Amino acid sequence: MSKRGFIVVGSTGSVGTQALDVLAEHRDEYAVIGLAAGSQLDLLLEQALDFHVPVIGLTTSPAGGEAAVRARLRELAAERGIADPVETIHLGDNAAEAVAGLAADMVLNAITGAAGLGATLAALERGTDVALANKESLIIGGSIVLDAARASGARLVPVDSEHSAIAQALRAGTHGEVSKLIITASGGPFRGMTRDALRRVTPAQALNHPTWSMGSMITINSATLVNKGLEVIEAHLLFDIDFDHIEVVVHPQSQIHSMVEFTDASTIAQISPPDMRLPISYALGTQDDGTTRRLTSGAVPHNWGQPMHWSFEPVNHLAFPALGLAIDAGKKGRSYPAVLNAANEELVSAFIAGDIAFTGIDKGLARALAAHEPAAEHTVETVLAADAWARDFARADVAEQNGGR
Repeated sequence: MSKRGFIVVGSTGSVGTQALDVLAEHRDEYAVIGLAAGSQLDLLLEQALDFHVPVIGLTTSPAGGEAAVRARLRELAAERGIADPVETIHLGDNAAEAVAGLAADMVLNAITGAAGLGATLAALERGTDVALANKESLIIGGSIVLDAARASGARLVPVDSEHSAIAQALRAGTHGEVSKLIITASGGPFRGMTRDALRRVTPAQALNHPTWSMGSMITINSATLVNKGLEVIEAHLLFDIDFDHIEVVVHPQSQIHSMVEFTDASTIAQISPPDMRLPISYALGTQDDGTTRRLTSGAVPHNWGQPMHWSFEPVNHLAFPALGLAIDAGKKGRSYPAVLNAANEELVSAFIAGDIAFTGIDKGLARALAAHEPAAEHTVETVLAADAWARDFARADVAEQNGGR
């Protein structure tokens, strides 16, 4: 039996490294044939050596270009006493797209933010299934991404724990039997805080997530609940469920990752420890016919002999208005989600740098969305133009907020 070929773009980040951990446990069935990363050259090269990868890409070209990368690769290979396996190196802004567009059985897109759109489209246009950890590319691309998948017959396979949970629960019924999708939120580190108290929280506090270990952008997005808004938009697009039938509830223990309520009042929940290797392994187990074979993930199952307590509570929209702003942007469609995402990335970076208050994030989002005038057509070009406009708007908003502090 020939091995299934996998490509991981965003391989040096949290999801990418965990995906490679899962693939390492299944080397007899899966081969990693391409890797791409942003700037962590040494880790990328170590991964290439670990998995004997023939094609790599780095979007941040180092001084000395390909010659410098080759020299460093030979040095690391010599330390291991092995041959350099890399045949092709892509450098520069389009490196991830070049790697994602190679022939493969699946591309796992773990790039952070809007930068992942090109890689998602490159894989789909090639006809390759995409395991999507980069929710932003679907959210900002919307119909562009869905149309690319339909045209080639490629599938979008969710990797986020919430959407993986929904996909698993949906196996219990048909689309017509679905009454509601229920997306769970941990509530982040500031659950229960008032709006006034949130004005004084620090970046260090916001980066201290109570249950998940993630990158800084997604961790702050979890604290503001922007991430839940993005997940609602993604769920709408992935599962073709109207926004009015998608609900967010706070579940601090992060054990029930999402639920599907059916028309007979039955609710199916997916339960597991908060370990990203489980949804990653579920996505990687997708077969050519669309069925899923569960792979061992390395996640430790619950000990059902021990007492445990799970609770649920409604979202405090007054304290966390960003969730509603994100859902409204999703309902408006067109380039509004792109503006939401781009402005948020700039505002979060400004908060981490100490330039605005935590509550300045959703204030800036509200102003950007209110000021945006979408183009008549929804194309890659108009999405990228909206992204650029939103970033400029958010930077100006940060300057204004900073001047007023």
